[in-house]
Amino acid sequence: MRKAEQTTLFESGNEMAAYAARQIRYHVMGYYPITPSTQIAEQLDVWRAEGSCDIAMIPAEGEHSAAGICYGASVGGGRVFNATSANGLLYALEQLPVQSGTRFPMVLNVACRTVSGPLDIKGDHSDIMFALNTGWIILFANTPQQVYDMNVTAIKIAESVRLPVIVAFDGFFTSHQKQRCQVLANEEDVQRFIGAYRPPVTALDPEHPVTIGAYMNEPDLGANKYQLHQAMEEAKTVIQTVWDEFQALTGRSYHAIEAYRAEQADVLLVLLGSSYGTAQEAVDQLRAQGKRCGVLCLHRLRPFPALEIAALCREAGVRAVVVGDRQDSYGAGGGNLTLEVKAALQTAGLSLPVISRVYGLGGQDFGLEDAKSLLELGFTTNAPSFGYLSVPKKKSGGQEGPYFHPVTETPGLTQVVSTPQGLQVKGGLVRETTLMPKRLAPGHGACPGCGIFVNLNLLLRGIEGCVVLLFQTGCGMVVSTPYPQTAFKVPYVHNLFQNGAATLSGLIEVYRQRQKRGELPEGEITFIMVSGDGGMDIGMGCALSAGLRGSRMILFEYDNGGYMNTGYQLSYSTPKGARSATSHVGARQYGKAFFHKDMPQLMAAAGIDYVATVAESNPADFIRKAAKAQYYANHSGMAYVKALSACPLNWGDKPNQERKVIAAAVDSCYFPLYEVEKGITRLTYDPEAKQAKIPVLRFLTKMGRTKHLQKEEYAKVVAEMQQEVDWRWQRLQARAEHAHL
Repeated sequence: MRKAEQTTLFESGNEMAAYAARQIRYHVMGYYPITPSTQIAEQLDVWRAEGSCDIAMIPAEGEHSAAGICYGASVGGGRVFNATSANGLLYALEQLPVQSGTRFPMVLNVACRTVSGPLDIKGDHSDIMFALNTGWIILFANTPQQVYDMNVTAIKIAESVRLPVIVAFDGFFTSHQKQRCQVLANEEDVQRFIGAYRPPVTALDPEHPVTIGAYMNEPDLGANKYQLHQAMEEAKTVIQTVWDEFQALTGRSYHAIEAYRAEQADVLLVLLGSSYGTAQEAVDQLRAQGKRCGVLCLHRLRPFPALEIAALCREAGVRAVVVGDRQDSYGAGGGNLTLEVKAALQTAGLSLPVISRVYGLGGQDFGLEDAKSLLELGFTTNAPSFGYLSVPKKKSGGQEGPYFHPVTETPGLTQVVSTPQGLQVKGGLVRETTLMPKRLAPGHGACPGCGIFVNLNLLLRGIEGCVVLLFQTGCGMVVSTPYPQTAFKVPYVHNLFQNGAATLSGLIEVYRQRQKRGELPEGEITFIMVSGDGGMDIGMGCALSAGLRGSRMILFEYDNGGYMNTGYQLSYSTPKGARSATSHVGARQYGKAFFHKDMPQLMAAAGIDYVATVAESNPADFIRKAAKAQYYANHSGMAYVKALSACPLNWGDKPNQERKVIAAAVDSCYFPLYEVEKGITRLTYDPEAKQAKIPVLRFLTKMGRTKHLQKEEYAKVVAEMQQEVDWRWQRLQARAEHAHL
């Protein structure tokens, strides 16, 4: 094979993964944004907008569905690509054995990150180790260059053995650090290297119909798993063959393991990922002191290179092995890397001491002195076989005890009365509710002009008595609870995007049960779940289920129209045509391609007791609806309240203009104000009746993210948007006029 022309780029690991994907020309990428892997999808979308990439990118509502999209595309014979991290990998985990068990190739990039909880978005290896038993080949890259190279080779490996492949690398280290990289200059060279894909079976061949994923019992299931085992064994040879071919093409060589100064090493340090470079420098310094040591890293985590590790230890005359794990297999006396190294040595008949240390959790820095400390352990007599390299001291919270008095009593400013005409709210005037004690302390880290806490405080003005809050992951959670501090004067719980409603359902039920058993005093607590930043995409199914069960809670959604906490990628609630990090504007793309989700109508269709939309531009209406929501949450079932929540940073407008922007959304009927009470719709603000209705473009052009829509070239998009908004408004009007709707 001739050596191909290459060119030099200065890019990060994420950008190199995207660059390889573009050259490979995958058919489909199903994805969901999660830090720190999101840049991969963002970069590909930039190229799509420019017209230099034709991968069909399908934004899922969560990682589980993204994995399903990829599986569906792969059974259709397509080349398929994805990227994720941390809890995203875990959420998709159920789908991974489906992909490998049915033997359909694809490539998944994992920018390794801490698994929650508690929530931490920095890099370690606690996610990738969950994938060890899924039947996927796992390659591990240390540098942006290796991310590119392993992506180019991964698809060829996957298709050769009919197994999916993960390319893993360190989140925020390899994923975000830029380096000089060599890439194949001509896409044709990449295409020739990987070859044409001819799937042996697909679901798109009516002349040769196949059943994929049939139900199996023994002995068929055992045979299936044995074939997967055989494929993984075959992969040991195939991976090296493909890497050798890649070396002939590019001059860059890869093997299952990579060692540095391991010859005649008394102590060998074994690591994964970006720590390898730091450890090399530590080896140089200790070698200069006469201490014979070396370092080894793995490029092939699955299939595990047991024979290669054992052979190196035997040939080098290693006397002690130190393993650095960037995760812990709690209770096992070492992380997964340690356990597998121990097994490899034992199987090879090598009786070597193996010292295990957990390091770098939650993105904790791994410096030169840390690497030297690990190596020195091998020269230490009677070093404990397992421990943590260092245990950081917890941040001091300062003063002992609470920062403020909890809010348990309220002044009774609002009263909800049941009448033959329905619930009526007495009181609740805006000026009166300023006396309501604030459940949130004034300190939080939100951006100037952020609507989250404006809306939450307005909601709580209408809520009497004791409150328990649950926040799903998002901006509202991140900026208000930086450990060890909190902005909340009431009990607060956090859980992930996809599971907030179920978590709060469990908390509510145990409250009722403990009251019945006399373990808690009589009284009433109002339970409020706060969601936003796309939480009603990934968490919609869970929320609907809680509503169908009649869980007695308020579900409050601050709709800021995107996944803002990860840097603003498109959400299902993002306006059509809006620019985001995954819906760029360019010659081939005008922004988000589909209409915003109508979540209140979805909730109403599910029979939720009380559904309402609210806006900070209409505060009295907001407070009255909050009081009604509390009544239903405490007496019958779920109440769902949705506020349009400003995000000046990503909307591209000015913080001091946000109330006017929100008012324009209301007056254009993009965000109409209404309530659905026990299935009956009532408009609470009619801009047409007040002669205040404006075209939707007036709202859109107040924000930088949609300002481009005023150009003539996007007139068709605006017309479609206006038609959809008008249709939704007219449907609401018709329902409000009907006695039973």
